[in-house]
Amino acid sequence: MDPRSDALVLFGATGDLARRKLFPALYRLARRGRLGVPVVGFASSPWDTERLRAYARESLAEFERNADPAAVEALLASLRYVRAEYRDPATYRLLCDALGGATRPLFYLAIPPSLFAEVVSSLAKSGCARDGRVVVEKPFGRDLASARELNRVLHTVFDEGRIYRIDHFMGKEAVQNLLYFRFANSFVEPLWNRHHVAAIEITMAETLGMEGRGRFYEEVGALRDVVQNHLLQVVALLTMEPPVAPDAESVRDENAKALRAIRPLTGRSLVRGQYAGYREEPGVAESSLVETYAAMQLHIDSWRWAGVPIFVRAGKRLAVTATEVRVELQRPPLGVLHRGDELGRPNYFRFRLGPDVVIALGARAKAPGEEMRGRQVELSVCQHSPDEMTAYERLLGDALEGDAALFGRQDGVEAAWRVVDPVLRKPTRIHPYAPGSWGPEAARAMIAPYGGWDDPVVA
Repeated sequence: MDPRSDALVLFGATGDLARRKLFPALYRLARRGRLGVPVVGFASSPWDTERLRAYARESLAEFERNADPAAVEALLASLRYVRAEYRDPATYRLLCDALGGATRPLFYLAIPPSLFAEVVSSLAKSGCARDGRVVVEKPFGRDLASARELNRVLHTVFDEGRIYRIDHFMGKEAVQNLLYFRFANSFVEPLWNRHHVAAIEITMAETLGMEGRGRFYEEVGALRDVVQNHLLQVVALLTMEPPVAPDAESVRDENAKALRAIRPLTGRSLVRGQYAGYREEPGVAESSLVETYAAMQLHIDSWRWAGVPIFVRAGKRLAVTATEVRVELQRPPLGVLHRGDELGRPNYFRFRLGPDVVIALGARAKAPGEEMRGRQVELSVCQHSPDEMTAYERLLGDALEGDAALFGRQDGVEAAWRVVDPVLRKPTRIHPYAPGSWGPEAARAMIAPYGGWDDPVVA
């Protein structure tokens, strides 16, 4: 682990991401005593330090309703502001001055990727970046070629060990629990292979539509927005081999190996959908072919997982809002206790990743009565803790500490793009679906031979 950063620079400090996520995360770090560094806002808005502090206070009033006044004041006191002209070298000299004696700053690039090359080059020329680290927001590229070019640009200034590619999904407590649950419980690992697992399903469903983000969504679609990053990372956590050590590089080694083992998508293994009414959303083209839904069957070419189907789906305007993983086990070969007993569904592990957090085991138990008949029961292993860290709080804290375990490494990011790149270059048919449904009929047909989707239930 590298030495702790001694300052934080927020590029794009006046933007929406800072308001919604970054200032609340910094407040939480301050409340836990984990901030302790000056925070320099760097943006093009004609503001000063007092206006930035007011903006941060407004953010906390909206997103941290019961904020601790002492922690709020500690965060506000740490803030400084430099008005940026991103292409003006003099601006970066002002930034260096604002950093004072800091020698290991953390630069957070919450700015459009089109500015990355200009910014990192100017940081290098100013001398500010010499021993610093950089955090880069997703999307990290638009395809494999652009991701490689972005890596090339960043590597002109920062070596790989100082680049932190952030995916907030990886900071969620529930996602971290996937990794911990797998490798901290001895009863799991003997079952976690093709001999005992029949199939894996991952669902990321949202009832919301565009909510004013139609123009943005036209540039990404479901595959780029959540599949290439969030959901392929979940697949990697579910299927990776045990790390040889608990350090960041060992974990990321196995993550990258798992992603490299996933077979690239083809049109035959993908269903793309678009909800009725999407084209009437503000900012959306009248003849848009952007997918608001994607379902796919993945194949992993590894000794452990060969032949186990992995089904992934994600979509807007679906029946519920829930993100859930189901690992379905093989059925017992015979129902030996009562010839007429229905075995019901197979045993399974269920990981609810949001909006609530649950780890559960689905099993069969005897139903009350004289006959040896069974019923389905679910054993809950883990549920939500009210004091868990938010995703951005965890990731910002880790980046300040120099812990890269939850951040994307170059080989892992490029391996994930390799999975979806073929279907990005050769778009497939768009299937319409009704808002409030579970997506297109074609997605159900794809999984029908394996028994159908297990739709998450939200109380």
